[in-house]
Amino acid sequence: MTKKILGLIPARGGSKGIPGKNIKLLGGKPLLQYTWESAKASSLLDKLILSSEDPEIIETATKLGLEVPFTRPKELAQDSTPSIEVIKYALNFFREKGQNFDAVCLLQPTTPFRSPGLIDSCIKKFSSNNYDSLITVREVPAEFNPHWIFEEKNGLLKLATGEENIIPRRQELPKAYFRDGAVYITKTEVLLEQNSLFGKQTGFYDTSGTPYVNIDTSADWEKAVGLVESGPDGYREWKEDSLDG
Repeated sequence: MTKKILGLIPARGGSKGIPGKNIKLLGGKPLLQYTWESAKASSLLDKLILSSEDPEIIETATKLGLEVPFTRPKELAQDSTPSIEVIKYALNFFREKGQNFDAVCLLQPTTPFRSPGLIDSCIKKFSSNNYDSLITVREVPAEFNPHWIFEEKNGLLKLATGEENIIPRRQELPKAYFRDGAVYITKTEVLLEQNSLFGKQTGFYDTSGTPYVNIDTSADWEKAVGLVESGPDGYREWKEDSLDG
């Protein structure tokens, strides 16, 4: 079933870990440009916007050709502001103008490296299934699988899953995944009525095996620089390939 999708790139100012992160140059271009280039290549986003309260970020985005239909209220640009409040503000902004969307595709600039076609592949999977939401994920290495993770209780170690006995062999571990932050898609009704990014039925798209960084610290930034500069083994070659996931 075809859905009308709003693409939303959130980019607030005031980053403490990496000042000016969203417009800091990575490989000669602003960080948010990587996400913008991936998103504008999508044929399934009905509208694409940037949400920011910061004049410099808005100016940079506008120069790139990215639509910035409003200035985000400063109270929605704090360290503690949940992403869902940013999304709901955008949806209500368009609703007041008579524009409605079936779902929102959240694209965070801090996960800049997306395979060509990833966004549309996620939208296709989301639209063809009865999901409340869909997120991109990566497989957790065996040593960090929750069935092998312990918690301390009363000075003793207990399996975090609550199981009595540990799974002895790696081959017997069920697959586990973590969110990679590249793509979040959620039905509008779930966002507005359930106040949730996920709802009860969350699908996934596995991006394991492709270059990845989620930029939060200076170490993450250096990793991103390394991926951009690493030549045939890193982002420069990979970005020419397709992900058929």
